[in-house]
Amino acid sequence: MRLDHSYANELSELVTPVLPQALKNARVVTINQSLLDQLGLPWHTHDEWLKVLFSAESPLNQHSVAQKYGGHQFGHWNPDLGDGRGVLLSEVIAPNGERWDLHLKGAGQTPYSRFADGRAVLRSTIREYLASEALFHLGIPTSRALCLIASDEMVYREKSEHGAMMIRVCQSHLRFGHFEYFFHSQQLDKLEHLFDYSFKYHFTELSDSPDRYALMLSRIVQDTAKMIASWQAFGFNHGVMNTDNMSIHGITFDFGPYAFLDDFEPNYICNHSDPQGRYSFDSQPGVGLWNLNALAMAFSPYLSRQQITEVLNQYEQHLLTEYGHIMRAKCGLKPNNVDNSAIINEWLDMLASEKKDYSVYFRFLCDFEPKLGVSSLRDSFIDGTRFDRWAQRLAHTLSEQNWPQEQRSASMKQYNPKFVLRNYLAQQVIDKAEQGDFSLFETYLVALSQPFADNPELEKFAAPPPDWGKTLEISCSS
Repeated sequence: MRLDHSYANELSELVTPVLPQALKNARVVTINQSLLDQLGLPWHTHDEWLKVLFSAESPLNQHSVAQKYGGHQFGHWNPDLGDGRGVLLSEVIAPNGERWDLHLKGAGQTPYSRFADGRAVLRSTIREYLASEALFHLGIPTSRALCLIASDEMVYREKSEHGAMMIRVCQSHLRFGHFEYFFHSQQLDKLEHLFDYSFKYHFTELSDSPDRYALMLSRIVQDTAKMIASWQAFGFNHGVMNTDNMSIHGITFDFGPYAFLDDFEPNYICNHSDPQGRYSFDSQPGVGLWNLNALAMAFSPYLSRQQITEVLNQYEQHLLTEYGHIMRAKCGLKPNNVDNSAIINEWLDMLASEKKDYSVYFRFLCDFEPKLGVSSLRDSFIDGTRFDRWAQRLAHTLSEQNWPQEQRSASMKQYNPKFVLRNYLAQQVIDKAEQGDFSLFETYLVALSQPFADNPELEKFAAPPPDWGKTLEISCSS
């Protein structure tokens, strides 16, 4: 095992030392064994994790820190942000040489808690654990969950809830808001130090290039575009795309009132704290570019306006290219010189107009037979005439591909999940967990870890939600 503490040692002026504060009767509920093995960490039992997190001599809390940053929240600049309920424990150098942050969510008060208790609740930690693992197994860039810790300590949000903790793992916890904060506060020496640190540890191959700042911004633009393209293709709504929730690594980060689409509603809003729909599903690509523009201001001491504009102009093409690639694969259309966007868009329009379940109907599409009148899929659409016109165009395109039905269907099933995270199922998991029963949590994790498989034993997790399950309100509260 190799641990490093570069935040504490090399970014000391940007962080504050903070020790994790144990919860009452804390107990480890689950450990992500495959991730633990990838990281090469030696603590395999629940008792070992409790000891290493909270004992005075632990290597994980000798140099734990909270970070300072700012961010644009719902479009408004807020300089008074930071790690208010979590601490960076350490960085671990995995056996393959990769560097990963270990971050403890719900660790207690820090200098940036803004009079809050610094705690997370069981509800939010379960939701983040489920979501980050669900996205990972779908192939969407994301932070991950290493372990979940429950407790008997009660904390108050809208009501009294059980406090909990979770260890989050990702390449780094550097956010757009870090760079924004030091730029807008005119702490340009600290901004330069942050860039130097980023080149040293996270953009190493660019560090010696005379164009390193432009190349770094270009990488962030590309990675962010690809991430959001994946969100759109798989029907994921993040819900709170503030710039302090945006990672420089283009990974899904800081889960709050997220949702996967049930009925396909392009303007779906998953966050009831967002009545104007700034972060609605269809708004995400535009918000991504807005956030990148906000980040790019921090590059202005190093790049001209023209250079920044040229880099930001790459965003749309990266997003459309990645989105087109995934959507063609979801629809069983081989990449070629033919523009198949009309077929894809018409399918999406039909799903939206008839309020069909996004993931369920894409999975149905995997078994579509080009012969009209044969597919049971047609019978589920009210406007059969419209479906027939669309199916005829699709059948014609498929016939030109010369791709056997069985192979095409198998390929499509690797892009159209049978199991996606549903908010109503997550709530059922939470309800049982709050009673001390984590069996449904563990079973649902199994389903989410094999989203593309046909597993009859897990069939109950594949059904579309009941009507009441589509209307659950999720807020930003932790």
